[in-house]
Amino acid sequence: MARSSSPLVNKASPTEQRRLLRARRSSKRVTALSPEALLDATLPVLQQDDAGVVAAATAPKRDATVSDETLAVHAGEKMGKNGAMDTDSIATPIVSGTTHWFKSSDDLIAFREGRRHSFEYGRYGNPTVKVLEDKISALERAESTLVTSSGMNAIVATLLALVPPGAGHVVTTTECYSEARTFIRDKLSKMGIKVTFVELNDMETLKAVLDQSDVTLFYTDCPTNPHLKCIDIKLVADLCHRRGALVCIDSTLASPINQKPLTLGADIVVHSATKYIAGHHDVIAGCISGSEALISRIRAWHHDLGGAISPDAAYMIIRGLKTMALRVETQNQTSLRMARLLENHPKIERVYYPGLLSSPWHDIANSQMTGFGGVISFEVASDLHGVMRFVDALEIPFIATSLGGCESLVQQPAVMSFWGQSDDEKANNGIKDNLVRFTASGLRSLRILGMTLSKPWRRFRTLPEQQ
Repeated sequence: MARSSSPLVNKASPTEQRRLLRARRSSKRVTALSPEALLDATLPVLQQDDAGVVAAATAPKRDATVSDETLAVHAGEKMGKNGAMDTDSIATPIVSGTTHWFKSSDDLIAFREGRRHSFEYGRYGNPTVKVLEDKISALERAESTLVTSSGMNAIVATLLALVPPGAGHVVTTTECYSEARTFIRDKLSKMGIKVTFVELNDMETLKAVLDQSDVTLFYTDCPTNPHLKCIDIKLVADLCHRRGALVCIDSTLASPINQKPLTLGADIVVHSATKYIAGHHDVIAGCISGSEALISRIRAWHHDLGGAISPDAAYMIIRGLKTMALRVETQNQTSLRMARLLENHPKIERVYYPGLLSSPWHDIANSQMTGFGGVISFEVASDLHGVMRFVDALEIPFIATSLGGCESLVQQPAVMSFWGQSDDEKANNGIKDNLVRFTASGLRSLRILGMTLSKPWRRFRTLPEQQ
């Protein structure tokens, strides 16, 4: 199964497997709920003294064991004594005002000195956005979260805030997000920041770089896009922290449900919240989670960059988040089934999915993820135009970029993301003409998958052999 190597799970019936996997997820519940959320939870206890007087006492604090499913719905809202809004509305209100007023000058001074929690101006914070930030913090087990206008804005703000110009040194991997890689290579280098690229999981080279120079920050994706490679986050964090370097993980392709980099030793985790977190292909956003100290540094840069998200967009993400755990679990199951189907198909040369036992990244993924995500890449036994005909023949998936939503999407990277680039550039990124990336929806049924794929397979049998 996707989330267990136990013989008991592997030999069980499908129904029993699902029950066991739910139990496994339930066993990974946490005792800390969103920033300040339930840490102060107490129970009133009636005590009787020697004179028979009954009084209310405070019971010892209880550990709050709360699942991700519950956090996705309630964290930052009902769960949180110091919530961003005082409201009896079940749905989080959209506070659209751009500026907030104060009752008096003393009230303003109390806000400025941190003795009163409030908001001043929309670019610096908003009650609706704060609910979203607290919810993500709870899911990531983070002290603080900053929500931004896009995933790229989150990456840029993080790098500019944490890597000093003229003295900083960023180490990243050759398979990190392509636009982030371009920004690091072309923009940070012009700011006097040293940049080093290493192969993913080339720990010997990483050790050598850390030993030879002062590295400020290590940044990479896990899993990577589109080859779904995984890095050992615990090992990388240990190596970097010994040399005083921070670790930032882009966990977009995993989601906060499947992977929590902060619990594995990372200092910062970023997401394109457009993907699994929002989950409906209808809002653009990013988020950064970590310690209060680091997020405060990033927030100061973010205020200057002006990448604030609108309250309406924040509300849409809050609404999408409430079903994220259910959506991601279904996408995990659908993708694993489809990966196994493709792995055994005679017209498929290779499948990239960390949930497969045949994947070179399976052991690492299995050690740090509770599910393997909804993205599968595979190489079809044909040429560029043959694969284009295969993609065009698919009936249910949309030909589109992005991932993590309720619709299945498919793309041929050589045509979508790398069209017009040289053969060398594509080869350097591992992009072959016959590579296909598929992002699963919430469909559970293999019968539906079969309906989706059967017609292309029939048509594909008539395609000419690759020259």
